[in-house]
Amino acid sequence: MTTDATDVTDVTDKENDPAVLARQPVGSVTDAAHREVIAYIRGRLGELGLTQPQYWVIRFLHPEDLSADGSGRTPAELAELLAPYLLPQDRPAEDAEDLVGRGLLTRDAAGRLWLAEPGRQAHARVKEILPGLRAHIHDGIDDADYASAVRVLRRMMRNVGGPTALERYPL
Repeated sequence: MTTDATDVTDVTDKENDPAVLARQPVGSVTDAAHREVIAYIRGRLGELGLTQPQYWVIRFLHPEDLSADGSGRTPAELAELLAPYLLPQDRPAEDAEDLVGRGLLTRDAAGRLWLAEPGRQAHARVKEILPGLRAHIHDGIDDADYASAVRVLRRMMRNVGGPTALERYPL
């Protein structure tokens, strides 16, 4: 069960004051939220023996996820697909090599990477925990408040980047 964000008892009055909140720089707030959420997600994936970029590699090779047909892909193709999601420190080619070395992926004679059965199993383990991760991240936030926050952020994106900003980050 979630509660109204203003009912949260572990924040100060200042953190619930609309006037204070309205003066916060959007870049600072969104950067802090991004860092905290990504650290949380990456920590939970790490408990399963995966980095977030490794999970994305698996997703882009899985026929029931981001691969339309389960076809293999080259490391360069994967790097291009992953580029919008990566942080500066991420190394998708090294992550893919690690997955090959651990038997989660295989490589054919043409250098294309394919999802192996252990990779499918890793994908399934992550899919099992995702609802709990989302529930934890969204705890105390109802869907209407979350939708409002997304709507506001997307409007800011359009304000500063024009309509093409929303095309770069489709829903």
